[in-house]
Amino acid sequence: MQGEWAGELVGPDVWQTCRELIPAGSVFAFLAEHRQVLFPPEMFADMYPSRNGRPSMPPQILAAAVVLQTLHGLPDVDTVQALRCDLRWKAACGLGLYDTAFDPSLLTYFRRRLARSLRPNRIFEAVAEVVAATGVLKGRQRRALDSAVLDDAVATQDTVTQLIAAIRRTIRQVPGAAQAAASCTAHDYADPGKPRIAWDDEQARAALVDALVTDAIRLLAHLPEQPLDEQAATAVGLLALVAGQDVEPAEDSDGRDGRWRIAQRTVPDRVISTVDPESRHVHKTRTHRQDGFKAHVAVEPETSLFTAVALRPGSGAAHHEAALALELLAEEDGPVEVFGDAAYSTGPCRAALTSAGHRAVIKPAPLRPAVPGGFDLDDFAIDTANSAVRCPAGHQVPLSAPSGRNLQRKAFFTGQCTGCPLRSRCTKAKAGRILTIRPHHDELAAARRQAATDQIWQDDYRRWRPPVERAIAWIVDHGGRRLRYIGTIKNNAWLHTRAAALNLRTLINLGLTRTGNGWTLVPKPA
Repeated sequence: MQGEWAGELVGPDVWQTCRELIPAGSVFAFLAEHRQVLFPPEMFADMYPSRNGRPSMPPQILAAAVVLQTLHGLPDVDTVQALRCDLRWKAACGLGLYDTAFDPSLLTYFRRRLARSLRPNRIFEAVAEVVAATGVLKGRQRRALDSAVLDDAVATQDTVTQLIAAIRRTIRQVPGAAQAAASCTAHDYADPGKPRIAWDDEQARAALVDALVTDAIRLLAHLPEQPLDEQAATAVGLLALVAGQDVEPAEDSDGRDGRWRIAQRTVPDRVISTVDPESRHVHKTRTHRQDGFKAHVAVEPETSLFTAVALRPGSGAAHHEAALALELLAEEDGPVEVFGDAAYSTGPCRAALTSAGHRAVIKPAPLRPAVPGGFDLDDFAIDTANSAVRCPAGHQVPLSAPSGRNLQRKAFFTGQCTGCPLRSRCTKAKAGRILTIRPHHDELAAARRQAATDQIWQDDYRRWRPPVERAIAWIVDHGGRRLRYIGTIKNNAWLHTRAAALNLRTLINLGLTRTGNGWTLVPKPA
């Protein structure tokens, strides 16, 4: 049952009696004065459908507390401590001077209700309505896109740990699995520790992996046939995934004799923890690796206001920056100029942005020549319309028709490379140079030429792309680089609340004022 704000305080009203102690122009002062307008009771009615039971803490108080908590990067216990001891927090959330606030678990319950509701991002949406009411984005048709890797809240697990954890989870959550596990002998799964083997013995480790995979397969095969709820089905699916992602048949095995070893490769989209199966290995660069998620943001570069955010697993084609670009612009009223780095410079991304009417000001991905310092793709004259390619030495060959899953086209210079004086600058292949032409080649080549020669394009990119880096710095400030929650849903809700809090702070700095029944921006005197 949703609690209502009755205006009864425990002790004096902090905002009325200590107003001069609350920093003017701060988020604290703004929430103290406009909390009820920003977060009206009906905004949370669907989260408390029952009209029976004990009334909850008024959701306006919890929403204000969550905004401040996310803005300052505090854990639940420290947030409640601030509500008890800090006049600024008491004033912002509407608590009396002697109010001891509430148990920290209440914040967890509120976030859970919010994340599982039909509108999990309603706090971000509420602040977005204020942004729209001020008209601060009117006429500002530029959006800068970027992403940041956020570390997960769990430890990365090795293959042995994942197999044991997945088997334990299945035994614990699937009905009848405990009986089916009676034949699993590789490890005592009731023992919370690791198997007792000589871990520096390669043969012992290999034998353990083989036995654990065999146990996992045996357990899956002997599970009773029955309908499974979501929790049990997830446990079974995770066990099947973990049992197959890191292993392969032994060297002299065909995979049917039950002998396995750790595979000498890493599968794409690999699960790295059974505690948070959605966390992934992330390679932001070739040398820097992290484990976690990616925060994708769209920012208006003049004001640094977040217009859209999304949190996704850290790897996978569906979660790449280029795949998320159009989603971040879905709520725009019309075409905008889109600024992004080379991560967004794929052919399909450019084509999608252009089809939607946007202007792409995106840094082209660099070309890598086959020979360091030698000829790259742009040194060849490629005529896709007439299916012909001419190399720097003047040799011309036909361009094949699109083929294969990726509809690539090829130009074979194998016969022309023999005796060519430019071969050492062109290829190291014994058979000669083979060019691979991908879809959208003409658009990408034009983008590279524009970025290299168009001064207006260069000036626009240098001016409007960098502000998004500042916005990313705000996201990861106050411990935001490491996530506190498990899974995409909870962390995506946190990211939206974080962006809402930052937008609110930016609006206040721009002079956000309540005038009558509307919001306006009144610039602060210099």
